[in-house]
Formats: sequence, C-alpha cells, structure tokens
Amino acid sequence: MRQFITRAAQKLAKLTPEQIKNLFVSMGEEIDRLETVLDSLNEGILVCASDHSLILANKSAERLFPMVSGGSRGTFEPETVPVWNLVRDEKTAAFLEQALRSGDRISDREFDVDAKGVGRLLAISVSPLVKNYHVTGSLVHARDVTEKRSREARMRRMENLASLTTLAAGVAHEIKNPLGSISIHMQLLRKTMKKNEDLYYRAHEEERDAHDDVGPNAYFKLFNKYMNVIDEEIDRLNHIVVDFLFAVRPMNLDPREGDINAFIRELMEFVGYELSDARIEAVLELEDKLPLVDFDERILKQAVLNLIQNAVAAMPGGGRLTVKTELADGEVAISIRDSGRGIPEDNLSKIFEPYFTTKENGSGLGLTLVFKIVREHQGEITVKSKEGSGSCFTITLPVPQKERKLLTGRVGETV
Repeated sequence: MRQFITRAAQKLAKLTPEQIKNLFVSMGEEIDRLETVLDSLNEGILVCASDHSLILANKSAERLFPMVSGGSRGTFEPETVPVWNLVRDEKTAAFLEQALRSGDRISDREFDVDAKGVGRLLAISVSPLVKNYHVTGSLVHARDVTEKRSREARMRRMENLASLTTLAAGVAHEIKNPLGSISIHMQLLRKTMKKNEDLYYRAHEEERDAHDDVGPNAYFKLFNKYMNVIDEEIDRLNHIVVDFLFAVRPMNLDPREGDINAFIRELMEFVGYELSDARIEAVLELEDKLPLVDFDERILKQAVLNLIQNAVAAMPGGGRLTVKTELADGEVAISIRDSGRGIPEDNLSKIFEPYFTTKENGSGLGLTLVFKIVREHQGEITVKSKEGSGSCFTITLPVPQKERKLLTGRVGETV
C-alpha cells in the first residue's frame, strides 16, 4: 500500500479529479482495515511519538490500561504530555517513563492493575519503532495474563499435591510410628522418674518442700520442664504428620444438599467467643434466598475455620472480620475478609503451596488443605490482599443443575 501511495504521489499532477478521489477512497479503506485489525486484537497496543506522546491506541489498550484521559480507537490527537502522565496506575506509569526514556527493549514485565474495578495482571512490553535506522517512536504492547497465571498456579498446586501423595505411605511408617514409640517411652520415663522421686523423698522427707536451686528438688523440676518441652514437640510433629496425611490422602466426601447461610451462621456462633476475646468485630453479610448447594459440612467447616483462624492471626490488635455470601455468575460465593496486615504481593502466588508459611511454628499445610477441600467440592478459591489493608479469601461452590433450572425459571418469571 505504501509503495502504491508513493507512486501515486509522484504522478499526482497527471491524475484526474476522479482518480484522486478513488485514491483517497482506497487509502481510507486501507486505514479502516488496519484499524479493524488493531481493534480485533486481544492485546493492547499503544503507539507513541518520539517525544513519548500518545498518538494511537486500540480498543484493548483502552480496556486494559487505566487511563486518565484520551480518545478512542486510534483517534487520539497528538498530546503535549508524555504517555506515562495519562496512565492512572503509579507503578505502570513509572515503568513506562523509565522504559521510554531509556529507549530499552523490555519484554513481559508484569503488573497488577485495577482495570475498571477488576484486578488484572498485565504483561507489558516496550519496543522502539525504527525506520531507516532511526528511532521514530515507541510501541507499548500489553497482554492480560491473569487467567494464564491463575491456571499455571492451579496446575502447580495440583502437581505439588500429587508429588506429596507419593510420599504419604513412607511418611506414615517412617515418622508417625516412631513418634508413637517415642511418646510411649516418654510416658515410661515420666513414671520411672516419678518412682525415683518418691523413693528419694521417702528417705529425705525434710527436702520435699525445699526451694533451693541446686538440690535434688531443683533437678526434679528441671527434668519435668525438659520433658514437657519434648512432649510439646512430639505433639507438634504429630499434628504436622496428621495434616500431611490428610493433605495427600483421597477425601471421602459425603456431600449433602444444604443451606450455606445456615452453615455460616452456625459456624460464626461457634467462633463467636474466640473473636470477641480477640477484640474482633464479626460482621455477616448474607444474601437472601441463596440456592442450595452440595457440600460436606464437616470437611468444609475445617476449611472455613482455617481461613477464620488465619484472619484472627492477621489482626493481633483486634479488627473487623466480614463473612459474606452471594450468588455470583451462577455460583455461591463465601468471602472471608479481614482488616489485618495483609499479604505481601510476592507471597500471594505462593500461599497455597505446600510447606510455604510465614509463621514461626507453622507447618505450611493449612492453606494447602483449604485448597484441596475446596477443589474436592468442585469449587475454586481466590485471594485478594494488599499489605497493610487486609485480605479477602473467596470460596465459590457450584450450584447443582436442578437449582440452576429453578434460578433460570425464577429469572424468567421476574422478567
């Protein structure tokens, strides 16, 4: 097309008015075709001039980039301000400024952005536009990789769970059985020492109530103190092994049709004293007339309790815990939102991984169990968090087919 225009321009003086009109019509059609191609792309395209001002953007760019101002579909007039001043997200704007000023070619730098109230993960690339060995501007390319990263994270979690399964039998025999033996012999040691202590005090009755720090009484107390520490560590290891085995063994669910709102009310009543004692205000936001869903009350209770306990731990000085239910996109959603310290951005993609923990004495299996329980219910779990602003975990459970039909019927009647 460019060669055709160049040849036509050279012969412009010889063209008739009709030929000139046809030339402009052809050029307009070609431009429309190019704009249609750009607007049909799922990726966002921004074209910047050599002074970094924005001169063109396709529809996807307007959708993906949180812009302060601008036109639409390639109709941008040359701006007097650089493109980074048009981008509302501070991190993205700072990246564009640094990349465009340096002129470097950067590929797939990822950013969390708020696109029209929806959190998305964008992979942004910046390339110089070169013509005849001269840089004439820049091209910014953005891809929405939210679903891709989410799928990768889910696959990685499932692979990790599968790898854990292969170790379960060995762990059961190599750790749990010796722990049981150690626990039994610890009890025998306690009984033996208690008999020795009784024998000693029968012979030295006057020392039974002694409070010295170096005599036999002090050593008996130290022995009990050390034994208590060992017992606590045995219990902790035993809990880790039990959690591990629960995480890798197939679950025998007994799902029954039930009311999620009734389930949440009963659960919140159960933890009410604990929340009050921790100076946490509990708020229920339950949507009326939710459809019934199939779930194993005992096992799902374990998952939701785990999330509530994590929320309590995130608010050591007290705060606000909001539990919300709603019907969203044909699924029943349970949200547990706290006003705690939040989760660092670097940890968000790791929190469901086995053994990942930020707690000093944590096993790193709590959220792994939650993930597995939700997946066993054919559901999904997502998390939104910002450091210093709290976290929100959302469990979505599928609505049975017959309930979907009832919902559809009610919607039809309403309309």
